Amino acid sequence: MSDARRLITSIDINETAGAELNNDHRTSISALHELELADGRRLTLLDDRGWSSSGPSNIWAYESLERLTETARTVVGPDEPPEGRTREEEATLHWAYLANIAQEHGVSIEAGELAALSHDVDVSPAIQARLTR
Repeated sequence: MSDARRLITSIDINETAGAELNNDHRTSISALHELELADGRRLTLLDDRGWSSSGPSNIWAYESLERLTETARTVVGPDEPPEGRTREEEATLHWAYLANIAQEHGVSIEAGELAALSHDVDVSPAIQARLTR
């Protein structure tokens, strides 16, 4: 058993996307996927994920914490399989890839163990503030 505690995906407004992707009709959100260890340290597994949304004026009025949380978990994978590969095969490859990243950083964990960890989503204060307007 490794010293892995849980998976955490932190989401925030993607400020680097610029005003054209963060306005009254559109928003861009970044997602950072990490493995939290028993001692509280976090190991970055994925830092290249996120999504954009567009819609009617005051787009945040149509967003919910539940939907953001679900989307955050989806965008960090496993991804939809390409043609010729099953969901199970894609999931196996995904978890093996993430386990390999952890192992390269000295965390002994198997893909199945990683997949079985709880997965929490940390929503930034900036997003929370927009949801409560």
